[in-house]
Amino acid sequence: MAATRFTGPIAIVVALAGVLAVGAGLTEETGLWEALAGDSTPPPREFPVLEPSRPIRIEIPSIGVEAPVHGVGLADDGSISVPSLHRHNEAGWYDRGPTPGEFGPAIIVGHADTKDGPSVFYSLAKLKPGATVEVTRRDRSIAIFEVNSVERFGKSKLPADRVYGDYTRPGLRLVTCGGQWVGGGIGYQDNIVAFASLVETKNA
Repeated sequence: MAATRFTGPIAIVVALAGVLAVGAGLTEETGLWEALAGDSTPPPREFPVLEPSRPIRIEIPSIGVEAPVHGVGLADDGSISVPSLHRHNEAGWYDRGPTPGEFGPAIIVGHADTKDGPSVFYSLAKLKPGATVEVTRRDRSIAIFEVNSVERFGKSKLPADRVYGDYTRPGLRLVTCGGQWVGGGIGYQDNIVAFASLVETKNA
């Protein structure tokens, strides 16, 4: 649902859980995206805004990421799917949310590692504010994001409004697992989330 449009603010109650390192999903506590009715006025476009187009590649030069991106949806248990283990060096864009460059937070998830070694977002925790993330889209445009912050949250304490609810401008959220490995149904105890904002666009 790449071209989804919302007419009002978005209230999302979502908690990311699951074990990216071993292929489990990012759990949505409700499994729902709730659109609240009501009038809203778009903010001034003092930044670029793009039409919908699916992401096909992501590059983060400062941490050496160059990877294909494919769409992921919801798993049978209501969790956000992640790339399968045989594609652990690819990133997954949550295809029920905005595409990178549209108003709202585009969500891209990736494994930190597998039993065989590092995966696509292994170094995400080392990403610094001010770093650049370039997302190439199917329409051959490139959405360029600047990292605002990289934060670690316990899986039961993810700030859903910050991650999912900001529709004031085009944003990007990069998500993987981190912290201590605790195993079982939890895996790593934390989520690493990079928050970024669209600052520029160019042609591929």
